Amino acid sequence: MSEMAYNIGEGPATRVSLSLPEGTAEAIRARVGKREFSAFVAAAVERELRGQVLDEYLADYERRNGPVSQEASRNARQIFDEVFAEEGQWPAAS
Repeated sequence: MSEMAYNIGEGPATRVSLSLPEGTAEAIRARVGKREFSAFVAAAVERELRGQVLDEYLADYERRNGPVSQEASRNARQIFDEVFAEEGQWPAAS
């Protein structure tokens, strides 16, 4: 593993071993084809990581300020997406 820290979705491609249920792998291949399999999995993992980063932020906010309404949570997700889309990056996973 490189000593340079990359943000989610950045850096050179690296090979990893991944085990999936056969039905899941077949569904991915049927949807995107064999050549786009890795890109599909990478995008799904990036979405999950970004969601976890936001969930961590919202949990920290609630610890400091009290509960956040569902509407405020939706607005925060939208703003979070817009801010990081403008910057072209997401924070590094912690």
